[in-house]
Amino acid sequence: MGVQGKRVPRAVREQQMLDAAVAIFARRGYRAASMDEIAVAAGVSKPLVYLYLNSKDDLFTACIRREADALKAAVRASVERGAPADRQLWSGLLGFFEHTAAHPDGWTVLYSQARTVGEPFADEVAAMRAEIVAFVTELIGAAALAARADCPAELAEREVAALAHALVGAAESLAGWGSRGAADGRQSGKELAATLMNFAWAGLDNLMNGRRWERHPA
Repeated sequence: MGVQGKRVPRAVREQQMLDAAVAIFARRGYRAASMDEIAVAAGVSKPLVYLYLNSKDDLFTACIRREADALKAAVRASVERGAPADRQLWSGLLGFFEHTAAHPDGWTVLYSQARTVGEPFADEVAAMRAEIVAFVTELIGAAALAARADCPAELAEREVAALAHALVGAAESLAGWGSRGAADGRQSGKELAATLMNFAWAGLDNLMNGRRWERHPA
């Protein structure tokens, strides 16, 4: 009597399905991707995919949530709490860009696919983005208050959230550009983080220390 193969735990099998689905959704797009090719890529039967993940919509949602959770965790874990303000921002950006560079299919699903397919998938990405913006708002606000003891609270409330939205939007755009690869090759996460720091930090540092840009009279 032959020895039966070891049964793969459900949690492991689900991750294999999600891995396959993320790769195919990133390459083919949500609408063109089929459950048949996802099952083949995962090495399972199509009925098993439906048994574990119910439907194509549910599978895509599970992919979005997994990739979003991983990205949020990477950013939070990378920030060097207690370090100088520029070091905290640099470490957070580095965590973001290194994660998106290491997981290009996951970033494509979040940035290019889920946001364009429509509801409810776009809502999932919007919720992830709101969490990241809130986290960056906290970082910039703490840095601004530490830089200037006399920085009024209303200044932080009025401007810091806007700065966080601008910074996150720039990071998303740069990561999207980086994932497509420049003409001379794909940039590393460290190179992308340095590019955004060079673009943003001089202005943030000036603002946190009370040196504002003012429009000159015409």
